[in-house]
Amino acid sequence: MKLHEFPRYPLTFGPSPVHRLARLTEHLGGAEVWAKREDVSSGLAYGGNKVRKLEYIVPDVLASGADTLVSIGGVQSNHTRQVAAVAAHLGLKARLVQEKWVPWDDPVNDRVGNILLSRMMGADVRLDPSGFDIGIRRSWEEALHDVEESGGTPYPIPAGASEHRLGGLGFANWAFEVAEQEKALGVHFDTIVVCTVTGSTHAGMVAGFAALEELTGVGRRVLGIDASATLEKTRDQVERIARHTAELIELGRDLRDDELQLLEGWAGDLYGIPVESTMEAMRLGAQLEAMITDPVYEGKSLAGLIDLVKGGEIPRGSTVLYAHLGGQQALNAYHSLWP
Repeated sequence: MKLHEFPRYPLTFGPSPVHRLARLTEHLGGAEVWAKREDVSSGLAYGGNKVRKLEYIVPDVLASGADTLVSIGGVQSNHTRQVAAVAAHLGLKARLVQEKWVPWDDPVNDRVGNILLSRMMGADVRLDPSGFDIGIRRSWEEALHDVEESGGTPYPIPAGASEHRLGGLGFANWAFEVAEQEKALGVHFDTIVVCTVTGSTHAGMVAGFAALEELTGVGRRVLGIDASATLEKTRDQVERIARHTAELIELGRDLRDDELQLLEGWAGDLYGIPVESTMEAMRLGAQLEAMITDPVYEGKSLAGLIDLVKGGEIPRGSTVLYAHLGGQQALNAYHSLWP
């Protein structure tokens, strides 16, 4: 099937806004920097990138007859909050497994931010002490079984919706949305910078922009900034999901190695723990643009963009698009960073 033939259930306001980061561009003294804002894309519990993925999954949920969305993430998962939001929007139940993915010592970590919002929306939230891993989790499989045992009909949504067979379609479509916005703005983004952890946001973009290149002959760089601190596992997952998504949308060729770029250097040693470059990027985004980023995802991808522009790896003549995926709700759990 071609991308436009897949059923899509609208959950956003429409195309997410794109705007130039004038003060950050001037500060860095290199490439022109713009942002595309998934953090303000939807009215469902503050939006975020997972809402865009769920637009392509919801039709399958509705066709399945399921009554409970079952998903998993860390205690401060943006993804599980968005699953809870979509469940509330559809009138379904949500069962969420919240594992201890981040060793962050804060006494209110499991009471504020994303997890608070999920509880407000009526999700059945279950805490689990297991640590971080981007793969399929036993605790999630057990939750699916528990829902069945209690008489419910579960619909499985893995972490980040990434291992879902349709998980890459939302950001394949994002690529075509960017192309339409470029026409309206009279600009061309030759470089895209995106945070990568469970992989399907980055992978979907890769497949989508490859399809655009086949149509237009114009290529772009999609630079994934690793924030998982499990680089090789994440790289393998991005490549696998990107190739699967490319097949789904009938790209008609294999993806090239240069289309699959995952860069290291900004994740730190552990997922979810900010490092000096994270903090500096968060400060710059906030103080120059009032653009708020978080210490888990966007602070790390913004740090990568800043260093790549300052160092010239993204050259002065480029116009770079920063994909802001959301995540600010988790800031409450990191309040000690700004005493």
